[in-house]
Amino acid sequence: MTAPKRPAGETLPLPLFELVALLVAMTSVVALAIDMMLPALDDIAGDLGVGQANDQQFVITSYLAGFGAAQLFYGPLSDRFGRKPVIIWSLIFFILASVVCTFSPSYGLLLVARFFQGGAAAACRVIGVAIARDLTSGRRMAEIMSMVMTAFMAVPVLAPTLGQIILTFAPWRWIFGFLIVFGIALIGWLHLRLPETLHPEYRVPLRLKSTLASFRETARHRLMVGYTLAAMPFFGGLYGFLGTSQQVFVNHFGLSDAHFPIAFAIIAGGIGVTSYANSRLVMRLGQRRLSHSALVAFTAISIVHSIILLAGVDNLYVFLTLLAATMAFMGLIAANFSALAMEPVGHIAGTASAAYGFLTGVVGAAIGGVIGQMYDGTPVPLVLCQAVLAVLAVTIVYFTERGVLFAVADDWDD
Repeated sequence: MTAPKRPAGETLPLPLFELVALLVAMTSVVALAIDMMLPALDDIAGDLGVGQANDQQFVITSYLAGFGAAQLFYGPLSDRFGRKPVIIWSLIFFILASVVCTFSPSYGLLLVARFFQGGAAAACRVIGVAIARDLTSGRRMAEIMSMVMTAFMAVPVLAPTLGQIILTFAPWRWIFGFLIVFGIALIGWLHLRLPETLHPEYRVPLRLKSTLASFRETARHRLMVGYTLAAMPFFGGLYGFLGTSQQVFVNHFGLSDAHFPIAFAIIAGGIGVTSYANSRLVMRLGQRRLSHSALVAFTAISIVHSIILLAGVDNLYVFLTLLAATMAFMGLIAANFSALAMEPVGHIAGTASAAYGFLTGVVGAAIGGVIGQMYDGTPVPLVLCQAVLAVLAVTIVYFTERGVLFAVADDWDD
């Protein structure tokens, strides 16, 4: 079925500023539940008797695994039952999972609850985009999503600091208490202010046969398969960084709990800045030229960084500078890889987007978990793995594009 087009003169159901703020709040659920936990990993491990130091990283990776796995389902569910009921019930489930996290007496139960918490949070990301598409299209949608992403940049920067502030006055369990309150407030906001954005006549029945056929079709397109495979290593490297960042900066480099959020903010802020720059440059330079150039730069800096560490140069400022430089290129890679993967599958965009999010999320979480378990008290495994994964991504893109990189045009045949 062709996606509905809203009449040109139709107004938004709530003020533009409020719509943007609501979408930012929805997408912020995902990042808050990751980044607020980073300063608390040592406290959680000590309180719940985690034996191996690297096992504390599972607080992050279990959440990311649930987040990736659940994306496969929310598109079809919201197309059938509507955006509002699915997102509200998902937030209720997020709150219940957060309650279990708050009162978990064991580390195993905490990890199970974190998995389901991530699965519930995935609805905020998937359905947030669907709501924007229901209400707008074309340049108007691009304008709104750009504003959402610009505001969203502040979340990964501020969330570790917010988590550390809570830890200053209360135990780590209160971080989940904050997430519970945030979820309840968001449900109230959605219930009171946002009407259902999917028109009843455009609801799509759930049919397993047609859904499976759409998933099979996504696997027939070279760009979809190639850029999905290339994105997996990058998400793996990012998740590996998220899982080990607290150990690297606090345990290895000796940063205080107050200074760790600053180091994390420098890296997260760089990704945010380049994400914003990408929205300004992509129309002029094209997705391929931007992402391929950033990919090569990411790879080169990662290799140089690996050589420096293996040579024995283990300095905080050198490490932070080089890691921030490499991670900043993520902002020019991730969004463009996603867009390039979606080029040939616009007629099944919901299914294709779900497949892309599922594969990059689950495989990325698995790769990140492996990287985290390789942590040996130094940053070498993280940086070396990022270099290897980057070389792998370059190779995949090279074959996907049939040996032609940095193309100006973005309309090649699939």
